[in-house]
Amino acid sequence: MSNDPLLQPFTLRHLTLRNRIMTTAHEPAYPEDGMPKERYVAYHVERAKGGVAMTMTAGSAAVSKDSPPVFNNILAWRDDVVPWIRTLTDAIHEHGSAAMIQLTHLGRRTNWNKGHWLPSVSSSKHREPAHRAFPKLAEDWDIDRILADFADAAERMQAGGMDGIELQVYGHLIDQFWSPLSNDLSGPYGADTLENRMRFPLDVLEAIRRRVGAGFIVGLRYTADEAQEGGITPEEGIEISKRLAASGMVDFLNVVKGRIHTDPALTDMIPVQGMKSAPHLDFAGRVKAAVDIPVFHAAKIQDVATARHAVKAGLLDMVGMTRAHIADPHIVRKIAAGREDDIRPCVGATYCLDRIYGAGESLCIHNPSTGREREMPHAIERAPERRRVVVVGAGPGGLEAARVAAERGHDVTVFEAAGDPGGQIRLTVQSPRRREMIGIVDWRMAQCAAHGVAFHFDTYAEAADVTALDPDVVIVATGGVPNLELFEQEGEVAHAVSAWDILSGDVTPAETVLIYDEAGDHPALQAAEMAAAAGSRVEVMTPDRTVAPEIMSMNLVPYMRALQDRNVTFTVARRLRDVRREGNALTAVIGTDYSDHAEERRVDQVVVNYGTLPLDDLYLDLKPLSSNGGAVDYEAMIGGRAQATVRNPDGSFQLFRIGDAVSARNTHAAIYDALRLVRTL
Repeated sequence: MSNDPLLQPFTLRHLTLRNRIMTTAHEPAYPEDGMPKERYVAYHVERAKGGVAMTMTAGSAAVSKDSPPVFNNILAWRDDVVPWIRTLTDAIHEHGSAAMIQLTHLGRRTNWNKGHWLPSVSSSKHREPAHRAFPKLAEDWDIDRILADFADAAERMQAGGMDGIELQVYGHLIDQFWSPLSNDLSGPYGADTLENRMRFPLDVLEAIRRRVGAGFIVGLRYTADEAQEGGITPEEGIEISKRLAASGMVDFLNVVKGRIHTDPALTDMIPVQGMKSAPHLDFAGRVKAAVDIPVFHAAKIQDVATARHAVKAGLLDMVGMTRAHIADPHIVRKIAAGREDDIRPCVGATYCLDRIYGAGESLCIHNPSTGREREMPHAIERAPERRRVVVVGAGPGGLEAARVAAERGHDVTVFEAAGDPGGQIRLTVQSPRRREMIGIVDWRMAQCAAHGVAFHFDTYAEAADVTALDPDVVIVATGGVPNLELFEQEGEVAHAVSAWDILSGDVTPAETVLIYDEAGDHPALQAAEMAAAAGSRVEVMTPDRTVAPEIMSMNLVPYMRALQDRNVTFTVARRLRDVRREGNALTAVIGTDYSDHAEERRVDQVVVNYGTLPLDDLYLDLKPLSSNGGAVDYEAMIGGRAQATVRNPDGSFQLFRIGDAVSARNTHAAIYDALRLVRTL
């Protein structure tokens, strides 16, 4: 038996968990019609196959009709959820993992214009800034109704075979009652005493226990320190923890720190890249020291070493590695096999969560199999015959193509014009707080090295270099170059530089800088951050309604903190029309899509961020020599079948291009292109 602290079993009441690693509740937004169907099951089963001890399903399955599913939550208030929960539970149990589910009423953390269009309800009269719905103050009949809804939902989960449930407290309705920052009630549930504030949570627990009995596992995920003036203090949070433990109704405490009512608060609770790893771990350890029931915790515990320390030092009983398992569902299996170096790292990009909060589905920025387990398995199968594959470009897409081709047993050669791999990620990591992104490159380089991929750096490959290798397949992953044209105008805008110029250090920021952002993604704000740090007076301008819409909520927070502290200004709904040089300064001609308004602005430097244009010269040179003429059978690619298009019978190789060599998209798109095409070669 292993001596690794992470691999030791743990007993939770009657339940034996096979190790100390779990995934905490999170909603990947995969339900269909509010039910956890095939895609949802496949996602959790993959983590169970990977060895996780317990998977906490659902990020807040909704117990009431007036808790509409703003994150595409499971609808636990429906009776027809039971057979779907049974299917989910049985599938997880089949692979040795325990299965629980998180239940909640969102309270004010939702919108009234979803679901049945019922008013949101809360103990607070104030709306939550993140969701903007003004709630009604809960009446006595609301409380009675919701208590019954919690009990009904718990009974459904028990009938569905779940090992237990977790109540979501922080930020949601139960927390709104016991936080002094969100309780405007009077009477027995009012804010005047801790006993009154805790009355509703304890009533919920009592209602559930009456329904499911003492043997069903019930825990809470809650904040024991709101980290805000006027909120729950660490001392009060520990007192709450002691009272919960003493109630006899709670089997475990899953503790967090902070609030989630705004994007910045959410980001402090669930840190993104560049922020401290495991920032609340020691506080969770304080809670564990104060109570005599199991304590769980998760917050940017990305690496095995930190998780191992948490358990070995007695800070936690079970450690949550949720985003880490989104990046690699097989972490535990790799630990047990002595293959920790093989674990695909979570790079903290938080693409997974930002997509959910933007009403999308959870996806990993560099594991496109996550959420696509049925059609895009995590394991790479060996090809029936060995082929010669040439990849041109060692950015994330090219490296993924090389990795997958090599794992399939092909003979792979990569050409890269630069001296190092990484492509645009090399620009990204010029910002110190985004250096974790290099993990996308480093992991793939290690995988390629393990599978014998040959690299030629500092080589600007031409057609003759490629054909000299007599390839069977050529993947062009040459990326793109900055687009310095303006919308629907021919030719590059005069006198402007690109965001890449600033990021690379090729151009020094001037005294006054206008950054015109029409792409809405990272390079513009990265350039603004660099320019502001260099002492420039910076304005970020966009024709969009909002700043940087492609960056989304949580990743926007570090930018805004850095830029607002340096008094960077933001201008929306303005379009750059032209730039003229007048003496030593530039005149930016500015208009708007909404009217004939026009103005001029004198600045020292104009920086344009308008995506990239494909670097496709090599692709066009190779196209007439290829058998498929560069064509991609989209139906075959989507359906997981090999590419078989023949447009030129005399061609000697198949030719494909991926990522920004096709069109400006993002890292996930480039890697997904590569995986879909190459996994069937």
